[in-house]
Amino acid sequence: MAGGSSNSKSNSGLLSRISNSISGSGIMFHGKRAASDAAYVTKKLLQSTGKAAWIAGTTFVILVVPLIIEMDREQQLNDLDLQQKNKQATLLGTTPPSRSQLIHCSGEQLG
Repeated sequence: MAGGSSNSKSNSGLLSRISNSISGSGIMFHGKRAASDAAYVTKKLLQSTGKAAWIAGTTFVILVVPLIIEMDREQQLNDLDLQQKNKQATLLGTTPPSRSQLIHCSGEQLG
């Protein structure tokens, strides 16, 4: 049985030498370095993407949201104006103006 254990020792010695030669090879070193570089670039890209998303989001809130609110307010005023003109025309006994007539006369477009 001493021969069997000597055989396993030589196999483990051979495996460790192969493992050490692969670990110490230039290919393994370059592979690890490439993986490290890729992780670094990915981290920086995610950080810059987060910054860009923050800038885009705050710009949208500061510039676009007030514009949307103002457009909605103008639409409500136009609808109110149309309702008042319809009421006035009904009280006077004339036909109320249609939306297309109001658009043509005022030069504005009602939503």
